[in-house]
Amino acid sequence: MPRARKTAETATAESPAAADVAAPQATVDSIAQDLAQAIVEKRLPPGTWLREEALGRVYAVSRTKVRAALLTLSKDKLIEIIPDKGAFVSRPSVQEAREVFGVRRILEAEVVRLFVATARRAHYQALEQHIRMERNTLREPATTGTVREKLLGDFHVVLAECTGHKVLTELVRELVARSSLIAMLYHSDNDAHCSSDEHAEFLRICRQGDADAAVAQMTGHLQRIENSLRLDGGAPDRQTDLVKALLA
Repeated sequence: MPRARKTAETATAESPAAADVAAPQATVDSIAQDLAQAIVEKRLPPGTWLREEALGRVYAVSRTKVRAALLTLSKDKLIEIIPDKGAFVSRPSVQEAREVFGVRRILEAEVVRLFVATARRAHYQALEQHIRMERNTLREPATTGTVREKLLGDFHVVLAECTGHKVLTELVRELVARSSLIAMLYHSDNDAHCSSDEHAEFLRICRQGDADAAVAQMTGHLQRIENSLRLDGGAPDRQTDLVKALLA
């Protein structure tokens, strides 16, 4: 989606007057998508307070519209709405982090079996193109870790899309987004080059038609990513309030 509209984080560097004219055509869906992208790209960290009145100015819409967009994000578990306090970017617990990756291993095993059974040449070409994008991005020293991690996560979404299973794809997309939050909160030291190499090896195994081996490769890949998280020390106290900075 073109980023014509400003996120709450982007607006912190601008005056309220500039935000007033940001997006007169904003819809509930476009606001939700814009905020979701900012969360996944780590421009709105876990714990960020999403103030309705500030977001209303950023997107030039009523608080009712903002509230509806926040409700959509809460259903996807990207934000948490706390009664009498407001909406905050989710701060997954250690247990939730482990559960997310546990569910991903189960769901993506089914995605892999469907892919091996039904994939056509165009699907392999789409995934090969994605891997080339990963490697080209990794060669650019100026590329941020956020961009690299998002691109690596998108591989799993594209894989699910190739199966044609809409519900599985929606679930994988949600879990990949939640995984990005978890990686940000728990300081993942995942090696991006290793992840891209594992994607390529996974695709090689799929081409051989060995579904069990492909599932084992994917399961091991996700386990390695989980192991790269610093989960032993619990959730760090990193609560921020970027929207409040807009009003300072």
